[in-house]
Amino acid sequence: MIKIGVINVSDRASAGIYEDIPGKAVVETLKEYLISDFETVYRVIPDEQSLISQTLIEMADKHNCCLIVTTGGTGPALRDVTPEATEAVCQKMMPGFGELMRMESLKYVPTAILSRQTAGIRNHSLIINLPGKPKAIRQCLDAVFPAVPYCIDLIEGPYLVCNQDVMKEFRPKS
Repeated sequence: MIKIGVINVSDRASAGIYEDIPGKAVVETLKEYLISDFETVYRVIPDEQSLISQTLIEMADKHNCCLIVTTGGTGPALRDVTPEATEAVCQKMMPGFGELMRMESLKYVPTAILSRQTAGIRNHSLIINLPGKPKAIRQCLDAVFPAVPYCIDLIEGPYLVCNQDVMKEFRPKS
């Protein structure tokens, strides 16, 4: 079974102060994109770097998630530490993901330059850090997801198939 991790990094959502809308938005978007059956490993955690890193390691190493998507904690606020936690656990960083997400977000808001989204590889898992707003999550995922299935192929993960009416993945012709 294909496993995909989703982590909403939010002090308030993890404390039950408000509903976990961003994490649910990621899951709904992935269900639209993918024809492949997948199981979601899901967490809502506070903005604590060590806990974020620990959760990423658990999803990658214990649950064997081929893709781990985080929401939140990517801005300049003092408690925004998701990129640092991601960098701490990855063997390779994939800066093109963050570059493209910021370029896409700049079409909508000038404050996109404040965002620190990134992506990286831990063993056979691709980790992508997304912003915390559902609209921005969709915009960013729409931009980068065409490359995600092929990236997962290259790190020896499962073969993901997209719903071509919603998301066209790109794989080079062999």
